[in-house]
Amino acid sequence: AWDAIHQSNTLDGATIVKLTRTLAIIPITLGLSFYKAYKESKNGGANQTTFQLKKAFPMFILYFLLASIVTTIVSGLGIDTVIFDNLKVLSKFFIVMAMGAIGLNTNPVKLVKTGGQAIGVGAACWIAITCVSLLMQHILGIW
Repeated sequence: AWDAIHQSNTLDGATIVKLTRTLAIIPITLGLSFYKAYKESKNGGANQTTFQLKKAFPMFILYFLLASIVTTIVSGLGIDTVIFDNLKVLSKFFIVMAMGAIGLNTNPVKLVKTGGQAIGVGAACWIAITCVSLLMQHILGIW
């Protein structure tokens, strides 16, 4: 019985860590989008003389929030979630396909030659996410 309770608490903690990490995408993406749009408007890029919120705002953030709200409402009402279960399977399939396509289209030599800075940023993000995840696990008593 103790193992089942401990495993349930561990899964709950892992879910909290994953959701926190996922929700961190929103302010980071918005901040970077606004910075890029502001920088382009300041430099006169893309024939733009003023900052435009519509061009700076990444629409997938809005869709992500909308999907989260709908899922929360539907699960809170106790409505049968067979549709959502099927959508989860479909989304996993699409993610696997997208990752496979990215991997098959990547030229490692060209990536290193032209994207050294991007690799550095990716590595820094990976390290930051790892540290925050481990910190959250430590705070929650999981690790």
